[in-house]
Amino acid sequence: MDAWNAIDFSSSLVHSDSFSSGSFRRSRMLFFGSSSGTSIEKLPDKVILHIFSYLSHLEICRMAMICRRWRTIAYNTQLWKNVSLRPEVSGLHVGSLESLLSLISVRFGPSLRYIELPIELITHTVLHELSSKCPNLTHMLLDFSTAMQLHDFSEMQAFPAKLRYMCICLSEVIFMEGFMRKIYNFINGLEVLHLIGTYEKCEEEEEEIYEVINVHKLKSATPNLRVINLYGINFIDDSHIDAFSSNCIQLECLAVNFCNKVTGSTLKALLARSKQLKCLLMNGTSLKSEYVMQAEWDKCSVQELDISGTDLSTECLIDVLTRIPTLRFLSAGQINGFNDSVLKAWMEGGNPKTLIALDLDSSDNISDEGLARFITRYGAQLQACVLSGMTHITDQLWMTIMPILTNIRIIVMGTTERLSGNIHVDQLMDTIGSHCTKLERLELRWDPENLRFSDKSQKAIDLLRVKCLKLRCLVLNDGRYYETVKANFERADRTTVVRTTTSCRVSAYHVLSNYNDLIFN
Repeated sequence: MDAWNAIDFSSSLVHSDSFSSGSFRRSRMLFFGSSSGTSIEKLPDKVILHIFSYLSHLEICRMAMICRRWRTIAYNTQLWKNVSLRPEVSGLHVGSLESLLSLISVRFGPSLRYIELPIELITHTVLHELSSKCPNLTHMLLDFSTAMQLHDFSEMQAFPAKLRYMCICLSEVIFMEGFMRKIYNFINGLEVLHLIGTYEKCEEEEEEIYEVINVHKLKSATPNLRVINLYGINFIDDSHIDAFSSNCIQLECLAVNFCNKVTGSTLKALLARSKQLKCLLMNGTSLKSEYVMQAEWDKCSVQELDISGTDLSTECLIDVLTRIPTLRFLSAGQINGFNDSVLKAWMEGGNPKTLIALDLDSSDNISDEGLARFITRYGAQLQACVLSGMTHITDQLWMTIMPILTNIRIIVMGTTERLSGNIHVDQLMDTIGSHCTKLERLELRWDPENLRFSDKSQKAIDLLRVKCLKLRCLVLNDGRYYETVKANFERADRTTVVRTTTSCRVSAYHVLSNYNDLIFN
């Protein structure tokens, strides 16, 4: 049975998984109880509405099948403030444009704040209806990533004008100027802009690169941007960074992760113009040491820096880290030039006293002695520590530094490479539970075959679960130990905490000042 059909949103509106009569009966038993004394029917509508607010829209559709009262509550526009219509990313599937237009008018209305639209639903009539019927719409995602051809926007005269956040997923081959030209006059209030490229879809053989969106025109239409995220776009280079910095004087955060044409040639101008720039993320770019060293880091406001996966030299790293006045976040993993001498120079000539997050993933040229010295001195202030991807960093180092990490919220440890020795995970879990009570996210990347645990491991897992009450994510490689930990947490009704590395990865990005603004997709 079609879930949306069941609540009369409109005929053939959204296709969902089948909802069998057996599931229907079990839902009635679950929510209504077996006797009138325990019936949920006695709860007022506003309480049920609050309960529904924790459900996904697909689950709300299913609850609407229970009874007429619940169907009426499911109609409430308060439940439809944030809507995704992209089924490939757990959104709802709308069957036709007519159905969506009906939804916008009848169900979404003034309550709608956020919407995600796939390419087939991005038309001038839909956008006109959103601008007319949804005056409080402030967040929008437009997914053109699978497009082979755009709709005709020549007649488009209206677009949501109160947007503060916009995410555009670009196509490799579709030029966006025809669409963008129509919306430039409506987006000057934007504060957060995401342009998402096709980095993750790229194949190894080189293909012709098209500049599918005109960044130089876009920057003129968006002078109020605070956060700019250009992710994995193969045509983005330093000239585009220069364009944004010349017009966006309120810029606080710039992310160009995996834009491999960025070399840093305009970094000096960026730091000189953007006096409020606090977060600069350049993971996987082609930064050149000479350009990076030319920037006036000693006069900048940058506090959060990601240079992971670049080819910066040891000299450059020392130069940057000893000149930045207040650095609170550093991600510098996968850099051959990052070694003990960099850490030593930073401790002696820099200012790591403000550091709260350190990510040195796969930094094979740093010794465990060098890391131990640094963590011993500054570990008490750290909220995130990522020392993964290094075979020489084992449980012995972690057991040594764990009592120091009293304020830690995020920990990532281990490597997927098979080790010659074993990891005694029971002792590790016991130490974490005893000293890291503020822990929220933990990932162990060691191969399951390297994890050694005893029949009494439940005690160590219990200690971790009981002491670390804020723990919301524990990621392990699939294997016997994963199953043991998962079963332990499920018995305590914490079913969503334990996850596998195939579906989840822990990142230090959670402590970034603009983390919520940087979330996309």
